[in-house]
Amino acid sequence: MSRSQHADLYQDVTDRIVADLESGILPWVQPWSNTACGPSLPHNAATKRNYSGINLLLLWGTVHTQGFTSQRWLTFRQALAVGGNVRKGEKGTTVFYADRFVPKSESGSDDARAIPFLKRFTVFNVDQCDNLPDEMTACIAPPAEAEIIPAADRLIRATGATIRVGGNKAFYMPALDLIQVPPQQAYDEPVNWHRTVLHELGHWSGNEKRLDRKLSNRFGTYDYMAEELIAEIVSAFLLAKLGITPTVRHADYCGNWITMLKADKRAIFTAARLASAAADYILAFDRDEAREVEADTEGLAEPELA
Repeated sequence: MSRSQHADLYQDVTDRIVADLESGILPWVQPWSNTACGPSLPHNAATKRNYSGINLLLLWGTVHTQGFTSQRWLTFRQALAVGGNVRKGEKGTTVFYADRFVPKSESGSDDARAIPFLKRFTVFNVDQCDNLPDEMTACIAPPAEAEIIPAADRLIRATGATIRVGGNKAFYMPALDLIQVPPQQAYDEPVNWHRTVLHELGHWSGNEKRLDRKLSNRFGTYDYMAEELIAEIVSAFLLAKLGITPTVRHADYCGNWITMLKADKRAIFTAARLASAAADYILAFDRDEAREVEADTEGLAEPELA
């Protein structure tokens, strides 16, 4: 694909995101009540892998506008491979794969340049397909309401982040590497406290000791707005993973984000990529803690009888 085609891909996606923002829709905070599948992460029905980066926003957007009941997706060939088919006339959604390669002429050289490339694929929601195996189309039960808050608490604790409770404002302080958040009773709903903490954990993940994003820029700068956008998307990814409806924490920044995206057609790709990496980083703490508990208790339980 030529450089001009690459530019077109970036511009096409950016134009779509900007159009949503200008109409009052934040692609990472969809009105989930309008969709049957509820808050969750899009994933490939064949490989079971979650999509990441900009693809999450694009697929969420399609689920919202089309009213799909599932977050599971397949390519045309994947549907055929399992004995199914995409219904005639269905329109797919474009997703992207970004990577780098070293030209053969430069391989082995100490100063070899890795050239970035962007490929696009078309995927279809399982709602757009027929004759798929039952396991690909069966409804996925949402997490039980009684389990959602404990799961969020467990994830927050697993990170080991320093969280100071008090005051009437929430923020992350890079110099002291701590999160300040009001007490839970200050929020109308307990889950709003968790939404706030997860947003601040998005900032926390960017500390130089962790993912090393720029966090020291003054309020109102380009980098500050970019970091706020990343934290917004991080919290949306985490909340969707937990089965909690994402909300926007800084809606008043929307105008600044529109200006930023119009000035740089790669900005939303970068923000979504960094947010996806940060969400994976934070979620890994909970998985690591679960593995440690499993290792500590291995061999202590009585064997189950067949």
